[in-house]
Amino acid sequence: MVAHVGTVAFLGLEARRVDVQVQMSSGAAGFLTVGLPDKAVKESRERVQATLHAIGLALPPRRIVVNLSPADLPKEGSHYDLPIALGLLVAMGVVARDAIDGFIVVGELGLDGALAPVPGVLLAALHAAENELGLICPASQGGEAAWAGEVDVVAAPDLLSLLNHLKGTQLLSPPQRSLADLVRTGPDMAEIKGQETAKRAVEIAAAGGHNLLMSGPPGSGKSLLAAALPGILPELTPAEALEVSMVASMAGELEGGRLVRTRPFRSPHHSASMPALVGGGAKARPGEVSLAHLGVLFLDELPEFQRGVLDSLRQPLETGTVMVARAAAHVSYPARVQLIAAMNPCRCGHLGDAAQACSRAPKCAADYQARLSGPLLDRIDLHVDVPAVSAADLSLPPPSETSAIVAARVAAPRAMPAPRRGPMPRPTARCSKPRRRPMPPAPSCSPRPPIHCGCRRAAITGCCAWRGRSPTWRGRSR
Repeated sequence: MVAHVGTVAFLGLEARRVDVQVQMSSGAAGFLTVGLPDKAVKESRERVQATLHAIGLALPPRRIVVNLSPADLPKEGSHYDLPIALGLLVAMGVVARDAIDGFIVVGELGLDGALAPVPGVLLAALHAAENELGLICPASQGGEAAWAGEVDVVAAPDLLSLLNHLKGTQLLSPPQRSLADLVRTGPDMAEIKGQETAKRAVEIAAAGGHNLLMSGPPGSGKSLLAAALPGILPELTPAEALEVSMVASMAGELEGGRLVRTRPFRSPHHSASMPALVGGGAKARPGEVSLAHLGVLFLDELPEFQRGVLDSLRQPLETGTVMVARAAAHVSYPARVQLIAAMNPCRCGHLGDAAQACSRAPKCAADYQARLSGPLLDRIDLHVDVPAVSAADLSLPPPSETSAIVAARVAAPRAMPAPRRGPMPRPTARCSKPRRRPMPPAPSCSPRPPIHCGCRRAAITGCCAWRGRSPTWRGRSR
């Protein structure tokens, strides 16, 4: 008799159906797993045997073959533990065959029979909902799976509780949907003294979803301004929250099975490799640019990144997706991010200060800035100089505008395009052609510090972004 249990394999953000087939036959006692399993799947044999021993059962001395079909699809991860265990229990006659029909099963087993959380439960739940199936998962991730819609979710804390539920002796309560707390992290805009032009640039970038490059000497507040940006961005919409949570679930970073409500902010070190930034590796995992999907990707000390690593961001910034091609698989991850970068004007960092600049200036600055390719700079909409903060600015009282006040202004232009062309498709503005129709005049406002766009020498006041319009410039400063 062959027992069948349904589960899934993950290819990027796609869940594919896998049939776990368990057969017990006469012959020399053994436990064999076939179907392109990785090391974690092969080790499930030991975890399953220890779990059955913990609940008072033992495998019969027979030849056991576990086939993961389709056999040509690589199987990775520890979420195959629970379907393999249930398949063995069905083959042993402990669980009725029809008790698990119509369910997708995922979960990792502990040696004491407890179910541990695994990555990708939300994707498995969405796959189950699309195919009108139920889902069996660990109890700690039941709230995550409940967001998939009308799907029967059985969230069990351990294998024994699951068996009692399947037999009808002790039913488990259905899980409730859970949301992460809306917590604003990072510094407040009221804590930043001086840098009015740079703060205005950050506000315009947040309102229009523009990429921003800040250049200035060390200690001028570039990293502080970038860290304050998430505090003025609008909250994720329900559709965006589900999309961001899918990426976080695949990466195993969805805390407590609760959907994410705030936009992600990722700040990788400049020593990050290409697979770490754009995704890849042996298992084609999402990189930092995908983990920052619909949020902010902050690259501090931009020229210190490897040239090839930075150039690998050109396609994701243009298309909003990352295609990771490996010999074993080709997967695609979303990567619609707002790129915020910071850099020193030269290697010593004090190009504009005659007292502290090195003797190689200005050649030092030219060589240092040449590390950035032109096509990458073309994808950065706003370039702003962040000068050193003077002692007079530090002695002034704190600004009166908090992040909450600035966030209210940012939310207005973000919401304006919705009735005309639907929700803003990307945080990064992309206009292939200039607007030809006349635009209404900008509202009267107080004079704003000028900000130089990425491809023109002229300055703008930011009123176009204030009204929710996308800029038409593309290029780098000269």
